Amino acid sequence: MVEFEESQAKARILMEALPYVRRFRGSIFVVKYGGSFMDSPDPEVRSGVAKDLVFLNFVGIKVVVVHGGGKAITRELESRGIKAQFLDGLRVTDEQTIDAVDSVLNEQVNREVAQFVSSHDCEVKRFPGKQVLTCEKLQGKHDLGYVGQVTEVQVDPILQALDHGQMPILSSTAADHLGICYNVNADNVASKVAIALGARRLVYLSDVPGLLKDPSDPSSLLSSLPVNDVDPLKETGVISAGMLPKVNSAVEALKAGVNRVHFIDGRMPHSILLEIFTDQGIGTEIVHD
Repeated sequence: MVEFEESQAKARILMEALPYVRRFRGSIFVVKYGGSFMDSPDPEVRSGVAKDLVFLNFVGIKVVVVHGGGKAITRELESRGIKAQFLDGLRVTDEQTIDAVDSVLNEQVNREVAQFVSSHDCEVKRFPGKQVLTCEKLQGKHDLGYVGQVTEVQVDPILQALDHGQMPILSSTAADHLGICYNVNADNVASKVAIALGARRLVYLSDVPGLLKDPSDPSSLLSSLPVNDVDPLKETGVISAGMLPKVNSAVEALKAGVNRVHFIDGRMPHSILLEIFTDQGIGTEIVHD
């Protein structure tokens, strides 16, 4: 009897997912893969995320993955005897640092993310970001060195990969007009890629459950947030620090036509599927008013 009830519960979940599968089939979803779960010593955590991405692919959703790798870069710098420096939350990237960024993001991390996805019988296409993203030097009150902001996305190679059933895996680097590699904030890259591809959804996977009214209280999760409510939450400090670049990128994407943006805890098993394919969801979605 217990087994029958469990089977019925599973069937109800599948039926709840059906209208979402029908609605999203053929749509492009951009998923920003980041957060401390990328460095989890438990491979099941990373493998679980990969399985969710593969599930989206096999039900007809065209998934594009954008990844960073800040902790891996810092470890590489330490191994080279270089101390990481940050200003206003952004990495100061001199010539030695950009060499490490290029090596770690475009080779090590990009290959690792691709391997986790392809190990579940899903074809992938690796894209060092600098091959398809053009940037200019980020201007601000500090000179951060080789830190850029994306000005152009070459969509044709990405769309071609999607048309061949492959999942593109992009690193958060870009090249200037001289072909010089720059470090770019991965949240910004994900937003620019989603805009350029006309993505239906932009999903930020990180190591927090979403946007919280009170950062110390997980029960204060904002499950749905109209985009016009973002600025008041910034003014009151609810949205601050590490969430600011994510939310700013989300707002930019929404204003440029992306339908919805989601913030999800990648450490939670099947968080992507629960957010996308259930009525209640599990993270925060920012929506048009």
